[in-house]
Amino acid sequence: MTPSEAGGAGIPGPAAVTLLIADDDEVTRSGLRTLLAAQPGIAVVGEAADGVEAVERARRLRPDVVLMDVRMPRLNGIEATRQLLADRSAEPPKVVVITTFENDGYVTAALGAGASGFVLKRLPVRQIAEAVRVVAAGEAILFPAALRRMVAARPLDSAEALPRAALTGREEEVLRLMATGLSNPEIAQSLVVSPETVKTHVGNVLTKLGAQNRTHAVVIAYESGLVVPGSAG
Repeated sequence: MTPSEAGGAGIPGPAAVTLLIADDDEVTRSGLRTLLAAQPGIAVVGEAADGVEAVERARRLRPDVVLMDVRMPRLNGIEATRQLLADRSAEPPKVVVITTFENDGYVTAALGAGASGFVLKRLPVRQIAEAVRVVAAGEAILFPAALRRMVAARPLDSAEALPRAALTGREEEVLRLMATGLSNPEIAQSLVVSPETVKTHVGNVLTKLGAQNRTHAVVIAYESGLVVPGSAG
C-alpha cells in the first residue's frame, strides 16, 4: 500500500462514514486526513493526489463520500466527479467539493456534474466533518448565497434552460424553497403539508429535471432563471 492509499484512521467502525480525500497539495491532504480521521463517525480510507487517482481509488475502495478538490492535475475535480457518478455498475460515492474560494466558477460546474455540495477549506474541521456526515446520510450541503453568486457570474446556456412546462406550480414552489437550503421538514412546515408529500414533490422535481440530486436541481433552477440571485435565502 502506498502512502497515499493509507488512510491512517484504522478499521472503520460499523457506523463510520468512509471517506476518500482527493487534493493535489500533500500538506493540505495530510492535514485533512489527520483532522478528519480524529472526528467521530468518520474513517478516512484513502487519499488521491489527482483526479485520475481519485476515480481509480474510489472505485476500488468504495468510500461513502469523496472530498474532492477542484483544481488537480491530470483530471480536475469536475471531470473526476462526472466519471465517478456516471459509473452505475455499483453505487457511486457521494461527492463533496472542497475549495479555497467560494466564488470559484468550477464549483458550480462540479455541482452540475452531480456533487452533493461543497465546503470551503477555511471552515473549521468540525463543519467539514458534519458536511461529510450529512451528505453520507443522503442530504445535500447548500450554501445559497455563495451558490447564487457563482451562478450569476456564469453566462446562461439556453441548453440548460429549465423545462418549466414539465413542473407543476407546487413543484416549482418546492424547488424555490430547496434553493434557499431548506430541508424537507422545513419545506413541509412552510407549505403546511406533510414531509411525505414534500418528499414526493422533491422526487418528481429531480426526475423531471434529470437532476442527480437536490444540489444539481438547485443549480438548474438558478441557471434557468426560475430562481434569480437575491430571490432565495
